[in-house]
Amino acid sequence: MLLYLHVPFCQTKCHYCSFHSYIQHNSLKEAYIKAVMVQFQNEAKHFNLAPASLSSFFIGGGTPSTLTPAQYAPLFEIISPYLHPEAEISTEANPNTANRSWIEGMIALGVNRMSFGVQSFHQDKLAFLGRNHTNDEACRAIETAASLGVNSVSIDLMYGTAMDTKTSLKKELDFAFALPISHLSAYALTLEEGTPFYNRTETLNPSEPLARWFAKAITHRGFKQYEISNFGTVFCQHNLGYWEHRRYIGLGCGAVGYDGTARLYPSQEIHTYLKKPATQRREVLSPQEIITEKIFLGLRSHIGVAMGLLTPEQQARASLLEKEKKVFFSNDRVYNCDYFLSDELALFIL
Repeated sequence: MLLYLHVPFCQTKCHYCSFHSYIQHNSLKEAYIKAVMVQFQNEAKHFNLAPASLSSFFIGGGTPSTLTPAQYAPLFEIISPYLHPEAEISTEANPNTANRSWIEGMIALGVNRMSFGVQSFHQDKLAFLGRNHTNDEACRAIETAASLGVNSVSIDLMYGTAMDTKTSLKKELDFAFALPISHLSAYALTLEEGTPFYNRTETLNPSEPLARWFAKAITHRGFKQYEISNFGTVFCQHNLGYWEHRRYIGLGCGAVGYDGTARLYPSQEIHTYLKKPATQRREVLSPQEIITEKIFLGLRSHIGVAMGLLTPEQQARASLLEKEKKVFFSNDRVYNCDYFLSDELALFIL
């Protein structure tokens, strides 16, 4: 079982960001954690949660590092009995808000994995993206986390912007791999509706050869690609749980949960959520919808797809792809040979 907490608070809104977040409700942080605690207690009953049954806890956002460890502490207190002794406990963080005392405080709560939203090591590109940290702050946060004993340090890098070339992206990787990281998430810039970048195609460099080169350059540095956007020597167990289609609890406004038969949506509007944190919209999935999700998720990661999920006709189409060396078979599972074709391969099989 997985647990996710969405922290919807940010200092500023990045130009590309479509995630559910607020920059004007910082006074609501303590009330928000109290509401999350109410929701968690309700979810523990709904999922019949047993002690030590949570294999991972991931704090995402928004910007989780805008809350102090002391503000998180009451939530950790009620969640702790349900965390497996070897649970992966992750938090995202922005380099400019994750100072030494914040990192020390989160480690004291049990956090053993940190993911820093670096996006770029080039100052001009950071300004272009609307990021509010510097290269030095990013390097300092990463080195501090590693020096304090965080088991796995991850960073996000963004590519596919109009500023990107092989030369500039190589310099990004030179910076990244000079730091004590064990995981890297590489995201292509996409133009999301409602963001400042939406409809501004001049912000993009949609070159597929450049994207493929960037992914290969990361693997040549010793990181294995285990999903479209994720590479590492230590994999994120929480994300693997999503791709394995395991059940998960989603806490907070803007989060999503999954109980094995339905997706669960708390209110996305923060004031409504604060009033009714235990109220959720339920979207029941049909057996075929669940199989379709497993195929899409399996082919976009190294999880693969069980042959038993496929109809005889779908197995025949998978065999055609295997002959074309687009997929390969192993232990009665289908695995993707080219993550850049994940959706196309899934649609062909379906």
